[in-house]
Amino acid sequence: MEYDVLIIGAGPAGYVAAIRAGQVGLKVAVIEKMYVGGMCLNWGCIPTKALLESAKNFKKIKQFEEFGIDGIDADKLSFNWNKAKARSSKITDKLTSGVRYLLKKNGVEIITGTARIAADKSVYVDDQKISAKNVIIATGSKPKVMDESLKNAPIVEIENLFSLESIPENIVVTGNHVSTAEIAQFFRLIDKNVTMVANSAYFMVGLDEHLITYITKKLKSENVDLIINDTPGKFENGELIIADRRIKCDLIVNCNSRKAILPESETPLELTERGFIKTSDNFETNIKGVFAIGDVAGKSFVAHVASAQGIHVINTIKGIESTFDGQIYPINMYTVPEIAQVGMTEQEVKATGLEYKVSEFPLSANGKAMIEGNTEGYIRMLSDIKYGQVLGVQIIAANATDMIAEAAVLMATEGTIYDVAQTIHAHPTVSEIYMEVGFEAIDKAIHK
Repeated sequence: MEYDVLIIGAGPAGYVAAIRAGQVGLKVAVIEKMYVGGMCLNWGCIPTKALLESAKNFKKIKQFEEFGIDGIDADKLSFNWNKAKARSSKITDKLTSGVRYLLKKNGVEIITGTARIAADKSVYVDDQKISAKNVIIATGSKPKVMDESLKNAPIVEIENLFSLESIPENIVVTGNHVSTAEIAQFFRLIDKNVTMVANSAYFMVGLDEHLITYITKKLKSENVDLIINDTPGKFENGELIIADRRIKCDLIVNCNSRKAILPESETPLELTERGFIKTSDNFETNIKGVFAIGDVAGKSFVAHVASAQGIHVINTIKGIESTFDGQIYPINMYTVPEIAQVGMTEQEVKATGLEYKVSEFPLSANGKAMIEGNTEGYIRMLSDIKYGQVLGVQIIAANATDMIAEAAVLMATEGTIYDVAQTIHAHPTVSEIYMEVGFEAIDKAIHK
């Protein structure tokens, strides 16, 4: 049997590509060895954000008295880890079942096993040989393993976090990226002692330096012990040794930089310096007809970009020509408050030599934010002075990860500060800060 498209991996890159392929009439199968939905649905994006939501509510309920709600004794509140896990798992099960349904609905065959790409571009799953006109590698990535010197340490990989029966008191979270800060703050929100170790200067890469400064100060203000550009040395007597420091440690959560999960291939796949699969602008590898999308290609490590890449590749296979714009996509942090960014950072704008303006508007001047008790944060917009084109938007707000979509649409259509200011936003809403920052960019905000 020959398929038009054979996809290796059923995460957000692979399953979305498979659904799209079925929708446009291609004969398609997806090979998955463990989890339909991949890291994102099973132990990444969805379940960890569900845990964060539980932790956010745990913190917020302590402040309900100021909303006029009596009878809550903060001293009697406790965080029930197993109930939070159960809620998270329920959401995961519902979504993964939904993905399986959509794959079946669109005629996608699911093949269980580990794939090996043969020299003739056919794919073996165990002893079964499968032929396809096009192969898409969507095998994802995983955190780099901890150093051998820490083999005696109580390390948990993020995919095994949900197998813990209880959470100890002293947590060390190690890694350099957005998810590291989210996990560190999660444990702090549920009143654990937290140390976050960013083991290189490669810290929060991709974020505007303004946002990096903010989240760094925020974590420190919440008594997260933040160690940057240092590496855990060894573990002894219940302590993690980092340089000349000894830190109480009952658990280390590995959120290290991610490494590609590469499928076995008889024809060597060309790799980048960092070990990801090297691809063309259309995500084709050095093997004609073999594509790589999502984390394994190393161009982005967020689910929504992986899915967009999958759709782009299927369109390419169908002969629909387009340019994939990998620059205008949101980067989200599900912290408290949330942080979101789209477009260019101020550092990137400076590097272009463009004359630009930075405009800001605080949530403390927004009525809906006051109503909700979420006045921490602001919107920050970068615009070209000559034409007023919006170059980048950054938001710190309780629902920043939802609100950033308006900026993404604006930038995808090359919108200007005048478009922002002239768009009527409902009142009272937090999204009114867009209109305000638009006026601020032109002249002066109305409510500032």
